[in-house]
Amino acid sequence: MTVFNLGSINADHFYRLPHLPAPGETLAAQDYAIGLGGKGANQSVALARAGAEVRHVGAIGEDGRWMVDRMTAAGVDCRHVAELPGASGHAIIEVETSGENLIIVYPGANRAISPGQALFALNTARAGDWLVMQNETSAQVEAAQAARAAGMTVVYSAAPFDAGSVRAVIDHISLLIVNEIEAAQLCADFGVTLQELPVARLVVTLGARGATWYDLAAGTQVSAPAFHVAPVDTTGAGDTFAGYLVAGLAEGLPSADAMRLASAAAALKVTRAGTADAIPARAEVEAFLKVQPSE
Repeated sequence: MTVFNLGSINADHFYRLPHLPAPGETLAAQDYAIGLGGKGANQSVALARAGAEVRHVGAIGEDGRWMVDRMTAAGVDCRHVAELPGASGHAIIEVETSGENLIIVYPGANRAISPGQALFALNTARAGDWLVMQNETSAQVEAAQAARAAGMTVVYSAAPFDAGSVRAVIDHISLLIVNEIEAAQLCADFGVTLQELPVARLVVTLGARGATWYDLAAGTQVSAPAFHVAPVDTTGAGDTFAGYLVAGLAEGLPSADAMRLASAAAALKVTRAGTADAIPARAEVEAFLKVQPSE
């Protein structure tokens, strides 16, 4: 199976701080670094490092060629990444000593992806392939419609959360991934309980408490506890989880096994500073799982 990812590509500017600033407070950063990020790029790198064949559909500005080079080096097929006028997307990421973060994102070229570009990329897809999306690009509705019509499995990470964006694509989604705050917001917007959301499968991530898989059509659920690690930087943990989850499902793992694999990958990620560059390889994740107690 090939996984197509209509996703953002950002330059992540990291500032390590003694604590996150309060309104009006000025802080001197203890450290600074720049790296590859964006929810889309993070998920593509996670997919590739998990062993999936992944084709990224996205856009950069002229300042973003180094990001494409880094994604390619990680094993991501970037033939469908366009270079457009203007700036690439970028993020300002403030990380405090506990590992918690505060992020400001400028979308840049990510919001200039045309429906035509997305549909051209999906013309090469086959029934049974996967489409992954997040809410950081344009052309989501057109891509989701085309993918579902082509017999693809459509996965949507509803972040940054916007209820209207979810509503626009939910009829075409095979699997929806949200955190518990986003799940509550979505239920409130639809006026339903979690089990009544109009999607076949749902994953709710719970931070340090793990994640839960809901098969809403069958009325079943699977819980995946989080692994206990000392966090260094939580940035990109959710994207690592999502990428590994989809890679596991695409290769045919049962949902419980794919969730455990994804939880282990996310646990390893938070022990490292950075985003895409800090996502672990499949061999590292499997080695980590071997020393974990059986459930």
